Amino acid sequence: MDEATARAVLAAARHAHPELRGVAAEDAPLLALGENAVFAAGDLVVKIARTPELLDRARHEVATARWLEDRKVPAVRAAAGEPRLVDGHPVTLWHRLPDAVRPADARDLAELLRVVHALPAPPVPLPRRELLGGVERWLTLAGDAIAAEDAAYLRARRDGFAAEAAALVPHLAPGPVHGDALPRNVLVGPDGPVLMDLETFSFDLREHDLVVMALSHDRYGLPAEAYDTFTGVYGWDVREWEGCAVLRGARETASCAWVAQHAPHNPKALAEFGRRVASLRDGDPTVRWYPF
Repeated sequence: MDEATARAVLAAARHAHPELRGVAAEDAPLLALGENAVFAAGDLVVKIARTPELLDRARHEVATARWLEDRKVPAVRAAAGEPRLVDGHPVTLWHRLPDAVRPADARDLAELLRVVHALPAPPVPLPRRELLGGVERWLTLAGDAIAAEDAAYLRARRDGFAAEAAALVPHLAPGPVHGDALPRNVLVGPDGPVLMDLETFSFDLREHDLVVMALSHDRYGLPAEAYDTFTGVYGWDVREWEGCAVLRGARETASCAWVAQHAPHNPKALAEFGRRVASLRDGDPTVRWYPF
């Protein structure tokens, strides 16, 4: 999905969502274009997912947001209405957050994770964290833009790590997790840090949320001081757990495949995919990856 397609869906969404009828789709600020296209629309934010198969995930994200609101967890709030398919794309509406007063940091994320990890099981069951569940879809979207042998290699890695992850013995008690716990998914507004992007919210090993920051330190250049702050505020370093390497490997596999879906339309994504898959093939954990 490119920006032009996303804007066409936004224009069509005005017929399904009365709240958007005054929105000029051609002028709406584009906030993000990744797994979703995200547009500002006055006091609302519109999220447009790539494929119709993601409708259930959109419903899950809205239900999770309403549960977190009931629990008074500082998180993004869903607007009225349920997710709808518009021209084959799931569309959800969200209350727009105030502008950030500063960038979110490792401390902000650790404090929010302590809140999330203290939550009881919700009244409506959360799914497991299917970390590798999107690999096939992302590789399919990549198509011929990536080499067939690279796609086969990532599928084999997925299968291997899925089997290993299923046998892990956790250090922490399983419970609610964000599923993509990074500072970029936190906004620090006038009232403090707020958690965003709830579509991977799950009930699973809490270590899932902690491995993300360990990988950020190892692969994406997160400074050691920031990582130490994160583990100090949270109260534990997941690298002490013998299962850390398995979850890290699974997440690296998923992150590599995620970039692949952008390769057909973006030369930078293709180059980043090449860097990532080569480092996995070489077994080199020191090669720097770049956020995309």
